[in-house]
Amino acid sequence: MDKLEYISTEQLMKNLNNNQIKIIDVRSVEAYNGWKLKGEYRGGHIRGAKSLPIKWLNYIDWLEIVRSKDIFPDHTLVIYSYDQRDSEKVARQFIRAGYHKVKLYNGFLDSWSVNPELPMEYLPRYRHLVSADWLNELIITGKAPEYDNDKFSICHAHYRNKEDYKKGHIPGAIPLDTNTLESTETWNRRSPEELKSTLEKLGITCDTTVILYGRYSFPDNNSPYPGSNAGHLGAIRCAVIMLYAGVKDVRILNGGLQSWHDAKYKITSEETEVKPVDDFGIEIPAHPEIMVDTPEAKKILKTTDQNLVCVRSWPEYIGKVSGYNYIEKRGRIPGAVFSNSGTDAYHMENFRNLDYTTREYHEIEKLWLEAGITPDKRNAFYCGTGWRGSEAFLNAWLMGWPDIAVYDGGWFEWSNDEANPYEIDVE
Repeated sequence: MDKLEYISTEQLMKNLNNNQIKIIDVRSVEAYNGWKLKGEYRGGHIRGAKSLPIKWLNYIDWLEIVRSKDIFPDHTLVIYSYDQRDSEKVARQFIRAGYHKVKLYNGFLDSWSVNPELPMEYLPRYRHLVSADWLNELIITGKAPEYDNDKFSICHAHYRNKEDYKKGHIPGAIPLDTNTLESTETWNRRSPEELKSTLEKLGITCDTTVILYGRYSFPDNNSPYPGSNAGHLGAIRCAVIMLYAGVKDVRILNGGLQSWHDAKYKITSEETEVKPVDDFGIEIPAHPEIMVDTPEAKKILKTTDQNLVCVRSWPEYIGKVSGYNYIEKRGRIPGAVFSNSGTDAYHMENFRNLDYTTREYHEIEKLWLEAGITPDKRNAFYCGTGWRGSEAFLNAWLMGWPDIAVYDGGWFEWSNDEANPYEIDVE
C-alpha cells in the first residue's frame, strides 16, 4: 500500500488555489459548518475544503459520494481532521480505491485555526443546526455550547400521525402536528390568531429556544397521506413558520431522529407533559417578509432582480406529474427558476446527505448560482404546498442570504385558480 505523505501549513497555503488539489475535511458536518468541537480558536473549515465525514466510510456507495463531490484519482488529495488516526483511515480508503496522490495535513488545530491570517469559512448560522450530542447535553444539563437561554422546547414533528411520536421519540420531546401550524384546506400557514393559540398551547413563547426534528420513514406516494412518513421535512416546515411567527431561536436537529439513532442515544415512548403559557410575547407575525402570497409572487415574476424559485422535481416541473394525489393540474408557473430538490414531492436528496444531514452548503449554493439564484436578489422558494420550499428557504437562511421568502401557496394555490397561466412540456 502507498506510503502516507504529509504536507506542512506553509505548503498547503501556497497551494490553496491549485485546482488540482482537493482539500478534504473528514470531521463531522457540525465541525465543518462551524461548531468548535475541540475548543479551537476559530470554527469552520479550511477555505475550499470539501466535507467528507469519516462516518460515511460505512456507506456502500462511499465512492459515488466522493465522485459526486468532483474528487477524482488524478487530483492530489489533502486530508485533515481533529485526529490523525481518522485522517489516516480515510487516506487508506482512498488509496484502496485507486487514489494514489494522497497527503495528510495535521496542523488544523495547532497551526491553521489559531492563525487569523489563514483563510477559513463557516456556515453563517451554523448554531441553528445542532447535533445529537449537543441536544443530549442540553437535555441532561440544561446547558450546551452556543446556548444562553433558560428555557427550551424539543418538538417531534409529525403530520396527522401521533403514533409516530408514540412509537419512540427523544426524551422530553413534545408531539407537534404540522396541521396545527398550517391549514388543512390551503396548506398555507395558519392565521396569526391560530398560530398564537397553537404556540401558547405548546408552551412556546417568542423567547423559547425551540429544537425541532422528525422521523424519516420512506414516504410512499401511493399512500393517502405520504407526508405522514416525511416527519423531518415537516419539522423544517414548522421551523420556518415559527421564524415567521417570531420565535427568536429556532434550531433543527441536523439529520432528524436518524442522527439521534446514529449517536446511539435512547428513545422513549413516554409522553411528555405539555405546559401551556399565557402569552406568546410579541405580535404575530414578527417576520411577515419571509412569507409570500400569490399577489406578491406575481410581482416577483415581473422583475429582474427577484426570483420565484421552483423547488420541485423535474417530472413535476415539466408537467409529467402533479406531484400530489390531491392536486390534479400538472405543470409549472411561467417564469419560475428551476431548483431541483429531489425525485418527488417528499424527497429532498439534492439538499441532503445520505444520513439526512444538510448537504454541504457550498454545493447547494453552487447549484443555485448556476441557475441564476443569487444572494443579491430577493428569492422566494415554492414547491407544491410549502414543505420543500421551506427546506430550501432554511438552507438559504443558514447561509445568511439577506432577502428570502417562501411562496406559501405554491403550485397548489396557483393551479387552483383557472385565471393563472401555466406551462407544460409533456402531455
